[in-house]
Amino acid sequence: MGDNNLNKLPPGFRFYPTEEELVVHFLHRKAALLPCDPDVIPDLHLYPYDPWDLDGKAMGEGKRWYFYSRRTQSRITGSGYWQSIGVEEPIYSSDGQIKVGLKKYSDFYIGVPWEGVKTNWIMHEYRVLSSNPTSKSSSSQRRNSKIVSNKFYNDYSKWVICRVYERDEDDDDGAELSCLDEVYLSLDDLDEISLPN
Repeated sequence: MGDNNLNKLPPGFRFYPTEEELVVHFLHRKAALLPCDPDVIPDLHLYPYDPWDLDGKAMGEGKRWYFYSRRTQSRITGSGYWQSIGVEEPIYSSDGQIKVGLKKYSDFYIGVPWEGVKTNWIMHEYRVLSSNPTSKSSSSQRRNSKIVSNKFYNDYSKWVICRVYERDEDDDDGAELSCLDEVYLSLDDLDEISLPN
């Protein structure tokens, strides 16, 4: 399905959405049952699949796979499990004024839950806030939202969009050293260098 989804994009276009675009353009529209054009991200129940099985099932671009899934407590796959790390991080609009969603990080472990071996597979799980993510909520908006059926309103908390990728082994958690870090690390080498008197 991943290769077929790419054919829905015009030639030369690639799928590299920002976190705000993932939440506001794709996930919010999915949860609100609104059309999303082009509809390139598939629905996929995550947990029966190991991360290396996503190719051809999820929207693949480069070494990243994207798909919609329903939130679930079960994070066990055929060969292992996803374990959340840290706390949820807010996702803000590009102007930094409005919190549009939350992001949770998970690592994939091979083996039985809580005794597995950590792999290089990472998942970012994005979710929409319970209220309307595109504007600040007013009391009139809250009153009007109660008119909407519970099925529509509850969809916000049920849908997530996942981005799965395998971190390169030489990537060191994806972070590059800053110039200052390199200076501090090089200070350790000073002990081995003899300076002239």
